[in-house]
Amino acid sequence: MSSIWNNRISVSIFGEAQGPAIGVTIDNLPPGEYIDADELVRFMARRNSAISGEISQRRRNAVPHIMSGIYNDRTTGAPLCAFIHNEETSAPQHSGIDRLARQGHADYTGAVRYRGFNDVRDSGHFSERLTIPLCFAGAICGQILERRGIYTGAHIARIHNIKDNPFDPVNVSRDAVLSVRRKNFPVINDRKGWLMTEDINKAGEAGESLGGVIECVSVNVPAGIGSPVFDGLENNIAQLIFGIPGVMGIEFGAGFLSSKMVGSQSDDDFYVNEHGHVLTRTNNHGGILGGISTGMPIMLNVAFKPSPPASNQQENTAAHVPCSVPRLVPCVEAAVNIALLSHMLDYPNFC
Repeated sequence: MSSIWNNRISVSIFGEAQGPAIGVTIDNLPPGEYIDADELVRFMARRNSAISGEISQRRRNAVPHIMSGIYNDRTTGAPLCAFIHNEETSAPQHSGIDRLARQGHADYTGAVRYRGFNDVRDSGHFSERLTIPLCFAGAICGQILERRGIYTGAHIARIHNIKDNPFDPVNVSRDAVLSVRRKNFPVINDRKGWLMTEDINKAGEAGESLGGVIECVSVNVPAGIGSPVFDGLENNIAQLIFGIPGVMGIEFGAGFLSSKMVGSQSDDDFYVNEHGHVLTRTNNHGGILGGISTGMPIMLNVAFKPSPPASNQQENTAAHVPCSVPRLVPCVEAAVNIALLSHMLDYPNFC
């Protein structure tokens, strides 16, 4: 299976939802980096703190066991391997799975691709549970980046038809990123978050499900990070983002709205500020031009489809999740962190 991402940093995710454990191996991290274990736990706990429809004891106890790569709280330069025990491995099987693929799941495509030998229990390797090791890898990379002043944060931009306030694409600050990251329900406008919560609860009561959009931003990324054509910064971000189940699309900066603009509206004017930094007055390009960072905030939106509604679930499946978007916010941040660090390793004097 294509569960290895290799671009300066190598991230290999392993395990299945109902197997003994899931985990990740991260290679080529810079040695000597201090890793705060408490901060790791806080980052990963955010995946469970928002409304998600179900939080089992297994997910509450999803604390990684680090097997190698960290000694005395410092990266050693060896591959960093961590795994999470699956404490609930006796969940009922999907009835009739051999005869009927569940709607909205990868049961059918997985069976065709792997000739029927793939583990179908709780979606196996296709499960959203595999975002836990992704979060762990992104949390490690995030700590290394933040020590250099680079911060990534995300919020729920939309659930169904309810929209949150957006980040300021030009003047978003580190404090704005951190403030939304500290919230149990990650929105900028708390009133909109309350309306989203109501909408999610109503959908759950009706056996329905909702999708949404997550907006993510990275601040203080220096200009000159990335490469053109196939190794662009947005290329790598998108590749990692699409490793999150349920992603249906990604846009950078003004994204698809750019297609409705004329050139004079879309192009961002460069100028030199009072500190001698080259900036743009607007940020329709989302902080990346030609696959290379411009020094402006890196802005992206990620669209998620609704999880399958209860009416489409077969008997004895896992609990219905009316909306997965809230708990996927740190997963988006994690994917961006991994891509950024992989490119930052080429930056002069980074390590």
